[in-house]
Amino acid sequence: MNRLKGHIREIEVAGNLSRVTVELPTGIRVNAIVIETPETASYLELNRTIHVLFKETEVILAKDPQVSISLNNRISGEITSLKTGSLFCEVALQTSAGAIQALIGKDTLDKWPLKAGETVTAMVKMNEIMLQE
Repeated sequence: MNRLKGHIREIEVAGNLSRVTVELPTGIRVNAIVIETPETASYLELNRTIHVLFKETEVILAKDPQVSISLNNRISGEITSLKTGSLFCEVALQTSAGAIQALIGKDTLDKWPLKAGETVTAMVKMNEIMLQE
């Protein structure tokens, strides 16, 4: 599980859903959708320290940071290691927001070679992000 520390900067509420913007170190912002509101969850408070969590399998990697898709949560980093197994490849990144691990299919790596030292962008859908105090 990836875990990055940040601070809640914005909360937008619609019904029982909240779109929470978290600012990570160096000003990187990520958005999460949670099925709670500030009225139902005490941790939803502006400027509160919070951890952003997301699974390694939910990380999408791109070589082009400007790739035109509907994912706004983007964090660029350098590949520090690749561990290839028979089915999957674990890709370790070092970013300005902290370490991120991604798990991609080995067949993807065969078609789209990656190497340590290369810069890629990690992307995560906002509904795949969890928040933890």
